[in-house]
Amino acid sequence: MAGRFAPRPTRPAALPGVPRPRRAAVPGKVRTWVPDGPLDLGLVLGPLRRGPGDPTFRALPDGSVWRASLTPLGPGTLRVAARGGEVRGEAWGPGAEWLLEWLPRLLGADDDPSAFVPRHRLLAVTAHRRPGLRLGRTGLVLESLIPSILEQKVTTVEAYQAWRTLVRKFGEPAPGPVSGGMWVMPSARTWALIPSWEWHRAGVDDKRASTVLRAVRVAARMEEAAAMDPVAARARLEVVPGVGPWTSTEVVQRSHGAADEVTVGDLHLPGIVGFALAGDRGADDAEMLRLLEPYAGQRHRAARLVLISGRGPERRGPRMTRGDIGRL
Repeated sequence: MAGRFAPRPTRPAALPGVPRPRRAAVPGKVRTWVPDGPLDLGLVLGPLRRGPGDPTFRALPDGSVWRASLTPLGPGTLRVAARGGEVRGEAWGPGAEWLLEWLPRLLGADDDPSAFVPRHRLLAVTAHRRPGLRLGRTGLVLESLIPSILEQKVTTVEAYQAWRTLVRKFGEPAPGPVSGGMWVMPSARTWALIPSWEWHRAGVDDKRASTVLRAVRVAARMEEAAAMDPVAARARLEVVPGVGPWTSTEVVQRSHGAADEVTVGDLHLPGIVGFALAGDRGADDAEMLRLLEPYAGQRHRAARLVLISGRGPERRGPRMTRGDIGRL
């Protein structure tokens, strides 16, 4: 299915100051699903949120989570809510059926938390206190690849601002009764046609913009990676110049729910893991991987549990980590 991901026709950008028409609220297609264990929607879906103003993601006070996605069948909006051990998904748009078909996997149906055996008290306590952590998989590559490229070598504030600006300007309104201006990210064709000055206005340098353009030109090949195992998928992504290990890992953690793919090259993650597991504030990637070695096969889950625990060294510099914002 992923290999048939086809670019959609370019939609002209709205004129500045001219509101786009609202779509009439209509009932969506519905699916219910009962997970085989505890499920915390915030923990499972949180990594998909690119900052507090992400136009493709909304978490509401009632506990529901809304996502706007560009699926292989077109744009779609998904609302997910959990009540009494049951999950209810409601979806709108051409991609509604695809989103509902994928719902269990999005929420971690393919994940096996029991495979993780904690060997450190902090991880054991955190796993016990937060049993609803599941590693979900979106089955979509570009929707994680493009924002991950935007996050290369810049602060999260800059990256999130660029993502918001570009999605709102070149995406399209999310289908369904969404509130607060949710948007579906642009198609591969639309990304490829964004003028150079619009990248600059969004704060994206030529290097990152060029990497995005190279990726969307082979969008179908990128989406095919969703059907591969995480190692092969990372190799496929890294064929694109400008996509390295940090970026490919960030993608497969989301697109595949890859339990063992731990991020290297992050500004803060080694220090956080090092301090939490060994009291080492100055740990580097090599030391982090050594500390996570006992969790081979589950290293990403171990790192997530460290972040969820909240135990880390006090930061004296800017709070600009890519690793601990949006994954808790």
